[in-house]
Amino acid sequence: MPTTEGILFIVAATALFFFWIYGIVSFYFDLRYQFVPVVAKWLRKRRANRPRPERFL
Repeated sequence: MPTTEGILFIVAATALFFFWIYGIVSFYFDLRYQFVPVVAKWLRKRRANRPRPERFL
């Protein structure tokens, strides 16, 4: 027969695991939809402003 402390431990561990997974998934979506597009836009702008080599020939 499991003790009350054992059941509480399992419930607490499950809850912490849920919030841990939720944080990882939220971080992934933040990266995918907020940070990656900003970095991609910055790189496109940087490449567009770079002088082309044929200008110097």
